[in-house]
Amino acid sequence: MSKRDYYEVLGVDKGADAESIKKAYRKMAIKYHPDKNPNDPSAEEKFKEAAEAYEVLSNPEKRSAYDRFGHQGMNGGGYGGGSMNMEDIFSQFGDIFGGGGFDGFFSNSRGGRTRRGSNLRIKLKLSLQEIATGVEKKIKVKRLVPAKGVTYKNCTSCGGTGQIRKVVNTMLGQMVSATTCPTCNGAGQMMDYRPPGVDSTGLEQLEEVISIKIPAGVSEGMQLSMSGKGNSGPGGAVPGDLIIVIEEVEDDKLKRDGLNIIYDLYISFSDAALGTSVEVPTVEGPVRLKIDGGTQAGKVLRLKGKGIREVNGYGKGDQLVYVNVWTPTQLSREETEILERLRHSANFQPNPGKAEKGFFERMKDIFS
Repeated sequence: MSKRDYYEVLGVDKGADAESIKKAYRKMAIKYHPDKNPNDPSAEEKFKEAAEAYEVLSNPEKRSAYDRFGHQGMNGGGYGGGSMNMEDIFSQFGDIFGGGGFDGFFSNSRGGRTRRGSNLRIKLKLSLQEIATGVEKKIKVKRLVPAKGVTYKNCTSCGGTGQIRKVVNTMLGQMVSATTCPTCNGAGQMMDYRPPGVDSTGLEQLEEVISIKIPAGVSEGMQLSMSGKGNSGPGGAVPGDLIIVIEEVEDDKLKRDGLNIIYDLYISFSDAALGTSVEVPTVEGPVRLKIDGGTQAGKVLRLKGKGIREVNGYGKGDQLVYVNVWTPTQLSREETEILERLRHSANFQPNPGKAEKGFFERMKDIFS
């Protein structure tokens, strides 16, 4: 089942600012909150759907990737914007309700607010072949994770809610204000036991091997996000994301031009005149290409569908082969004599009319 457009889910247009998106999500979350709709699976699904949309649209990097590539830009199989569980939702987005009437849904009843861990950012180099076909990479990442042996207890100042509530008497009656607990910084928990060698955050840095699935068609500078693969936060907080920035490694034979692949083919004068068959590299492996007799320098041959696939899966580019006729710089006496005899042959005289026609035919091939 395909996912709905995130903007449609929240009921905002694509130009909506951050505040509008936040307000729209708050409205949806209140409407479909599980505590307001007990034993209603459809409401819970809409609650999760709204949280998923907000998770992407409230993050500038994820929103940019979504605007450019849609759900495929989220990689639909592990890169940000995937299905969220209820614990993720309550941990990550509770603070959009501030001290309002529904604040309890995201604090005391769910074990307190937790600070989200920081994101990690890495650069991943990919060859042209890997970009064209998609690839799964295993990389080593150093990230902060909870140290073994650490135990926690509810904060003694806020009782595990992550907030300090105060009742203030005003002309309009009593008003309740809520501020982040300064003792636990809103986590709702504090360290109960810390093993020797573990710092005050209760975290330690470990190296982890992570498998990353890269979809076909990514481009230089594109950012992918793996939810929950960043640093963990203190007190059992939800981990941040792992941001993967794509770098294209230049190929020594093939050049990328958008979705198309460019290849410069060099052939001899005799092969251009008589015709031949040559082997041409492509991102999918070598292929045989027929060169017709009388091929002119600069002619462009098209290998249909041998280019780069669009990252959203719709369409694929071609490989354009530019024919270059190589002129020898050194000739033997016999070769010179042969060319001298052919110099004044009618077939060896340039024909501007044909050359001009050939130019327009090449342009037609490129843009058709």
